[in-house]
Amino acid sequence: MSIEMRTDYGMIEITDQVIATIAGGTAVDCYGIIGMASQRQIKDGLTELIGRDNPSRGVIVRHEDGDVVIDMYIIVSYGTKISEVAHNVQTKVKHTLDQMLGIAVGAINIFVQGVRLEND
Repeated sequence: MSIEMRTDYGMIEITDQVIATIAGGTAVDCYGIIGMASQRQIKDGLTELIGRDNPSRGVIVRHEDGDVVIDMYIIVSYGTKISEVAHNVQTKVKHTLDQMLGIAVGAINIFVQGVRLEND
């Protein structure tokens, strides 16, 4: 699915993949984030750390009742306060998407898939 905006110059279409890439790239730049994780961890039983080369993996963009809802699967750094890291990711991603794309995000759900040491 995608978001369509009409301007004086024509139509702008923003795909969910673009939203996921921007959200994932923003999240990995936040303090306390080791990386993005696979959302299939529950099935696999393994936490797959996704590198910075594909930030859209570990991010699911959905549309519910006209709102954009983002699910993010992250791995946090050992020793950080998980609630603060998750809140910072939510705030920064919401702000970045508003500034870059001009879209309001209804919700950003954070799923912490693991805790790792920085150099693991």
